Amino acid sequence: MDHDLSGEHPGEERRLTTRQAAELLGVKPATVYAYVSRGQLTSRRDPVGRGSSFAAREVEELARRTRREAALPQSAAAGGGLSVRTGITLIEDDRYWYRGVDATELAARHSYEEVADWLWTGVLRRGIHFEAPEQMLAAARRPVAALPEHSGPLDRLRVATAAAAVADPLRFDLSEEAVLGSARCLIPTLVGALPVVGRAHRGTGPLAWQLWSRLTAREADPAALEVLDLALALLIDHDLAASTLAVRVAASARAHPYAVVSAGLGALEGPLHGAAGRLAHRMLVEVVERGGAAPVVADHLRAGRRVPGLGHRLYRGEDPRATALFARLEALPQAGPALAAARDVVATTAARRAGLHANVDLALAVLTVSCGMPAEAGESVFAVARTAGWIAHALEEYQEQPLRMRPSGLYHGPRPPRPMP
Repeated sequence: MDHDLSGEHPGEERRLTTRQAAELLGVKPATVYAYVSRGQLTSRRDPVGRGSSFAAREVEELARRTRREAALPQSAAAGGGLSVRTGITLIEDDRYWYRGVDATELAARHSYEEVADWLWTGVLRRGIHFEAPEQMLAAARRPVAALPEHSGPLDRLRVATAAAAVADPLRFDLSEEAVLGSARCLIPTLVGALPVVGRAHRGTGPLAWQLWSRLTAREADPAALEVLDLALALLIDHDLAASTLAVRVAASARAHPYAVVSAGLGALEGPLHGAAGRLAHRMLVEVVERGGAAPVVADHLRAGRRVPGLGHRLYRGEDPRATALFARLEALPQAGPALAAARDVVATTAARRAGLHANVDLALAVLTVSCGMPAEAGESVFAVARTAGWIAHALEEYQEQPLRMRPSGLYHGPRPPRPMP
């Protein structure tokens, strides 16, 4: 039988029996020894009895940590990753759905603004357009115009977001109505703050129409605008990508919607997340210039680089977003050379590595190359589109318990106490 070792000797570190440790941790005694075998607890053999004792401080620390982990949304069984309950996007069987509706069909039938607003509210309002307030737009344009000429689109969008936040005195109101009002103003403000490449469009219109002149100097034709609008709608959300998880962490801390979008843009700038479209664009340009994909793919593999625009960890076959965009691009005459280059890349790579299919970055690169857009245009499209999805996730997270995104660190440093350096 275990002895009560607490306070056994004055001044000695308080120790607990196995039974006491189990009660404090809320587990069975056998589980206490499982913690010991995993290195989460250290035990000391009791010289008097036949049981073990545990440092009370260490057991209490483990108890606090396990309580925090229990308060998380859910700990995924595989890989120990975080799983967050959401009703926005489902990815399953090589398809994806927005709130239970096939996302590719929804994007094919409705504009970006209609899909975004429906994702936020569950109400489909046909013909809705987002419009930037003049004061907010002016506040965003001034600092963006002062940036160095070599600034990238994500640099400009981050600055525009921060400036738009300052122009909105109601940004700290996290009610659904206020957040939606901010979102409908922020997205067109981001577009309007980007520098004009072609002839600026006057007045209001669909977001794709507003964005076009920020991406290319070519005249917009209806068919190309439809493809751009489709791309925006397809890219609104894609479950918990890295940027979306950053957004939910910020929203969990009750950051206002502009700060939430800033968190998403910061994560998107990472080379493993937002830069794929730029790489795919440059690859397609090179394939067209060299007359075939074989030497270009060979150069990538020789340098130890992945071939851009291929493969997706969530799909066994072709990314459904790429399938939808390719189908629409086929009707665009100017897309012929870039589309053929993309298919050549897929076929060339598949000859050696089965299972690598086109993803949305490759399809988006076909659009940007064929419409005379720069390599970074895909980043602008992606970031503007995904802002609506980030807002949807923020709205969802605002309804959850605050600060629930608080995992515990698995400390691997030296155990204290240590002498002062």
